[in-house]
Amino acid sequence: MTEPESFASTRPEELAGFVGKHMIYTYDNGWQYEIYIKNATTVDYRIHSGIVAGRWVRDQRAYIVRLAEGIYKVSWDEPTGTAVSLAFMLEQRKTHGTAFFPHWISVDPGKTVCYQNEHLDQMRAFRDAGPTYPKFVLDEFSTITFMEDCGADNQAVISGAPATLDTGYAARRN
Repeated sequence: MTEPESFASTRPEELAGFVGKHMIYTYDNGWQYEIYIKNATTVDYRIHSGIVAGRWVRDQRAYIVRLAEGIYKVSWDEPTGTAVSLAFMLEQRKTHGTAFFPHWISVDPGKTVCYQNEHLDQMRAFRDAGPTYPKFVLDEFSTITFMEDCGADNQAVISGAPATLDTGYAARRN
């Protein structure tokens, strides 16, 4: 089974204020994530805390749109079967995220804690084996605690596992 192609429904020039953003954000439940908007159709991310802490992914194809000035939405479907949609409100330094985790992840989240890119076939096998239902739904606001502009397609932004980062990396604030 091949993965579907992704596309952008917003013109690239409308994403100029968003592409290249690197952010660390913490959900109200305490889970901490990091994302890099690599280009108009791709994100990289790392998970610092929560049920899948330690997971990291590069070159995740995504649907990225500008909803309004300074407000963007990024959505993707992972090989694990998890569907994610995040709204970023840059001026308010807030996000709202919804993730639909298949049941197999809530039963054994450790199966996904890896550099996903090196385990795509295994992630698809876990997804296909299921069970997928009932889904565990994360529907939370978060606060962007760190934000910087790293430019588009910068391979150095998210280039290693969370455990390889310097102490205090995810605690940075600006």
